[in-house]
Amino acid sequence: MINFQYLRTTVVKTALGLVSKDPKAAFIAGGTNLVDLMKRGVTAPEKLIDINHLPLKQIELKNNVLHIGALVSNSALAENGIVKEKFPLLMLALQSGASAQLRNVATVGGNMMQRTRCGYFYDTTMPCNKREPGTGCGAIGGYNRMHAIFGTSESCIAVHPSDMCVGLATLDAQVVIVGAKGERKINFIDFHRLAGTTPEKDNNLQKGELIVRLEIPVNNLNKNIHYLKVRDRSSYAFALISVAAALEIKDGLIANVRLAMGGVAHKPWRLTTAESFLKGKIATTANFEEAAKLAMKDAKGFGENDFKLKLAPNSIIEALTIAKSKA
Repeated sequence: MINFQYLRTTVVKTALGLVSKDPKAAFIAGGTNLVDLMKRGVTAPEKLIDINHLPLKQIELKNNVLHIGALVSNSALAENGIVKEKFPLLMLALQSGASAQLRNVATVGGNMMQRTRCGYFYDTTMPCNKREPGTGCGAIGGYNRMHAIFGTSESCIAVHPSDMCVGLATLDAQVVIVGAKGERKINFIDFHRLAGTTPEKDNNLQKGELIVRLEIPVNNLNKNIHYLKVRDRSSYAFALISVAAALEIKDGLIANVRLAMGGVAHKPWRLTTAESFLKGKIATTANFEEAAKLAMKDAKGFGENDFKLKLAPNSIIEALTIAKSKA
């Protein structure tokens, strides 16, 4: 039995005050990850602040910028008409995540806040620097088929599990956060962290802060897009590799391109070197192959996940090829 205090508020300022005064308090919305971790004994907050009734469920287009409240459910966002029309890559990424039942409950803010994790993080009998800093990493030298090939450290090689966040990594989104000092914004690609020597920190949110919304500027990357997810079964499984690909093709040349991957790093992994190579070039298979080769330059396997070193570039090429075909 895990005992904890449960509180509910409808006011953002009250929610912030309740968490900032108690180091062992946590926000809960959909709870799809937090409750799972509590049931397995991985985490044990002494106070849960239910934020489901805060006024953070808007989806609005203002001055060509989409505002998405942190409490919008993943399914509501995927079904929104503006998202379908102007950000179809985000829609595809959302529809690839989890199960329909989970997407009905999981929120945008909660999806971003879910823990980067692996089986060793869940197994409290095994060492895990993320769960207990300084205890070691069971995955390095252990079973690491699902693990990272980019941005790894000697402390942690777990991968970020979100599909939604891979889609957002391509969209120049900003995360709007509120705390005791007011609002601040973080570029979405800087919100999550690599493990480094502090794998217990998944993101750059400070204690006592709350995600209130995302802001995404409208772009021209809404036609030649594709979200490719390779997984062990066709439903309800984390990605072995995922690729979010978007092309803007003008006069036969790639005017703009966005590429991001999931299942490969501690955070959503943007492929900026490949993007730079492709800009201004013709959308050919040869150029896609060269872009994939450049994207893999710093990849490193850990034994059982070495297959990703071949699967990843092949997935990049396939995602770009399918995106191009939608012209």
